[in-house]
Amino acid sequence: MPDQTTTVAELRQRLADFVAQRQWQKYHDAKNLSMSIAIETAELMEHFQWVRNEELAALLEDPDRRAEVVDEVADIACYLFSLANVLGVDLSAAVEAKIARNAVKYPVEQFRGHYSKPKRQT
Repeated sequence: MPDQTTTVAELRQRLADFVAQRQWQKYHDAKNLSMSIAIETAELMEHFQWVRNEELAALLEDPDRRAEVVDEVADIACYLFSLANVLGVDLSAAVEAKIARNAVKYPVEQFRGHYSKPKRQT
């Protein structure tokens, strides 16, 4: 199921089915899922803790280390899809809306090639 042929809806349904088959719905509430996302994100961060930028490529070329990183990314995605299911969030619409807001907040002509904190709108 590569990204090019798999929809967000299909992944969300696969996660919903997985949870339902195990009768885990009672554990999959917004609090627990959001905490799980944070925990899995911390586990992903551990793989890069104390690694210098120039060492990152070598770390990710190691097949075992890369597999561990990929697993953490997948864990985060699984919990995010489950959270979207619980909250009834249309992820595609939410991402599109966020990109549109960020395009206004970070205009290309002002932010191309660099980042600075945007000035607050008053």
